[in-house]
Amino acid sequence: MLLTIFLSIVFCVAITLMMFSAVAFIQDVKFFSSAPKEARDVLVPRDKELFYGARAIGWVLMIFSFLMIAGVGVISIWDGIRCEFTFLQFFIRFVMIFSVYKIYDMIYFDYFLLMKYHFFQFYFPEVESVYSGRKYGYNIKSQLMKLLVVFPAASALAAWICAMFT
Repeated sequence: MLLTIFLSIVFCVAITLMMFSAVAFIQDVKFFSSAPKEARDVLVPRDKELFYGARAIGWVLMIFSFLMIAGVGVISIWDGIRCEFTFLQFFIRFVMIFSVYKIYDMIYFDYFLLMKYHFFQFYFPEVESVYSGRKYGYNIKSQLMKLLVVFPAASALAAWICAMFT
């Protein structure tokens, strides 16, 4: 259980690093496909780097975050196989990692960074009008669908596949 909690934290750190590198350093509008359409419509492509080497730093951080996410997957599966997890144990591990991430995403990214501290708006001020007057992010239905349906279903599928190897 402690390993699962640790892996959940590492997963959240990796996603935060990925978001930070995309928004603050790389600044390519292609990374904002999950933003609402009205925000994507007003985004101005950034041709000039924030500072010399910013995009290189961003890509290094992005690759590191991908490696962290892959590491979470490999370690969670390898440890489960090593400890001869059942389907239910794998399922609980996977659904916990995904649920902690999604709750973190909804609270930290959507509420604090987007709505309260205006992190995204700092780097892309043209979207300020899209988010003004909102009390929460932009996609609560989608977020809840992932938390309550998509992630448990993906966790069950992954647990079923992993349980075949124990």
